[in-house]
Amino acid sequence: MSITELTLYQQAILLLAGLIALTSFLMLGQSRLVRLVLVFALQGVLLAATTSMVAYVLEFPHLYISAGLTLLLKGILIPIMLYRLIYRMGLHREMDTLENPARVMMGGASLVVFSYYVSLPVVAHSPLVTLNAIAVSLAVVLLGMLLMITRRQAVAHVVGFMSIENGLFFAAVVSTYGMPMVVELGVAADVLVATVVFGVFFFQIRASIDSLNVDRLSKLSEVEK
Repeated sequence: MSITELTLYQQAILLLAGLIALTSFLMLGQSRLVRLVLVFALQGVLLAATTSMVAYVLEFPHLYISAGLTLLLKGILIPIMLYRLIYRMGLHREMDTLENPARVMMGGASLVVFSYYVSLPVVAHSPLVTLNAIAVSLAVVLLGMLLMITRRQAVAHVVGFMSIENGLFFAAVVSTYGMPMVVELGVAADVLVATVVFGVFFFQIRASIDSLNVDRLSKLSEVEK
């Protein structure tokens, strides 16, 4: 089936899937934490728009609640919390540059190709939308892991962790039309609590070693008094 034979809804889902994958690439290439959080907020808005579209077309009212929670938490509340954390710790002027940016971006592109290759046997008899939803969600998960591996700042690791959850949520919404409401509420609460806990740990780490660079954590050793 060619893309011209798809419905307007299916074409919109493919467009949003591409934009969500693009935001993962943009996060991978950002060197400033403020811009990284901004792109993460944009990914949350796109995810909320996707959920709202699925709810409207398929007439699943419970997905409107999921869309509202996604927009509130990942598009507004969590980015604001991360912004305040970055500015309070004075990290808004620091650069978290990559040692080999070209290799990292090529690795990200390879992960996207790998995601489509892995998804082909799984959705051999499924429509094009399902193939792209599964492939893009897997790519977002892998790119989030790559972000956590290649960055030194702990805040970037938190953004990568949240991006992984976004990829899983995108697959659940588009492929299976959403999880049960109790599960979605539980996941939303867990994500919010995890953000608060991360913030507390950040302040403790900063007070202990005066840095959030994870490379310095590996050099810590116990000193006998």
